[in-house]
Amino acid sequence: MKTVRLEDAASLPVWRRPIALLVLTAIAMPIAFSTWSALLNNFVIEVADFDGADIGLLHSVREIPGFFAIGVIGLLLFIREQVLGLVTLALLGAATAVTAWFPSLGGILMITMLSSIGFHYYETVNQSLQLQWIAKDRAPQMLGWLAAVGSAATLVIYVVIVLSWDRLGLTYNLVYLVTGGITVAIAAYCLFAFPQFETPNPQRRQIVLRKRYWLYYALQFLAGARRQIFVVFAGFMMVERFGFEVHQVTALFLINLVANMIFAPLMGRAVHRFGERNALIFEYAGLALVFLAYGGIYMFGWGVVLASALYVLDHLLFALALALKTYFQKIADPQDIAPTAAVAFTINHIAAVFLPVLLGLLWLASPAAVFTLAAAIALCSLGLSLLIPRHPEPGNETRLSRFTAAPAE
Repeated sequence: MKTVRLEDAASLPVWRRPIALLVLTAIAMPIAFSTWSALLNNFVIEVADFDGADIGLLHSVREIPGFFAIGVIGLLLFIREQVLGLVTLALLGAATAVTAWFPSLGGILMITMLSSIGFHYYETVNQSLQLQWIAKDRAPQMLGWLAAVGSAATLVIYVVIVLSWDRLGLTYNLVYLVTGGITVAIAAYCLFAFPQFETPNPQRRQIVLRKRYWLYYALQFLAGARRQIFVVFAGFMMVERFGFEVHQVTALFLINLVANMIFAPLMGRAVHRFGERNALIFEYAGLALVFLAYGGIYMFGWGVVLASALYVLDHLLFALALALKTYFQKIADPQDIAPTAAVAFTINHIAAVFLPVLLGLLWLASPAAVFTLAAAIALCSLGLSLLIPRHPEPGNETRLSRFTAAPAE
């Protein structure tokens, strides 16, 4: 397979450049993963009679590969980063395609584990390649556009589900097969149609833990805990409490996609203009209020319209998480990006392994308490985000750096 230096990639046709590869994979991943997510709550309740404890267990199992994302570093000793990303993307698609073939608790846990390996290892590599291939001054805007592209691709899939689920009598098996198959096809095309891009900064192939990245690690840990509560229980609430059917859940996802298409590029520009610190402060403050309002749905009996609006707002605020990526890009040694992406994914998933199953049990007693905990985590993130400097760079990783200048590592 041909190898091309990154600085020479501009001479290639547009459709064979690194950004084209990032765009295609940005399209392929959510076609499989977002469809799986949109159908999941209805699928497990209707087919396997899941309750809150079961859905918590499922998501804990799903996050185990994320906890072991650090294994990517070992795989990179034997396989190129770009190839690993595409192979794991294909695994995600293949596992999604056959999800409906395993309609039991054990079967769903098994196929979820396989799709999760594909998803988490792909995402680890993809984040690394994005930060290596996109220049720092363009990263916020480009990451915003990539998010919008992925939303646009998934939008097409969701429109089809909303309009034809009842009308054409679609089944879980058909939808999973088609969307998973599309992802596999795109991954296979990218594997053979693009050259291997050689970056000017070869990545370290060992675990990298640096004291000067401590704030990034802490924010990743809290982001993982907070994200799990939303992913596991916000959608489950819409089905369990308000009785949403497949086409209604998918319609809610559809609204989120349209909002992301419109606002993700704008949020990228906002991060570029106002800086990572201000963007993350805004995100975490907003998320704390949203999670408190989720709790209010159970404490005060607020209705489905507010719940749906909060769900959309939650998604929009999460889009600002790209600021955490660009914060790390600015403070990192260029050779640390790949190994630190793997380490960060593992840190992000420490809470994800045990939190869903424990909170699934708490959910049975008090759903409001689950969302109140999420609000507390968001407030902790808000406090830490205040330590991000206005202009982060190596040697100025936090606002405390001036007082605790560490020796070079």
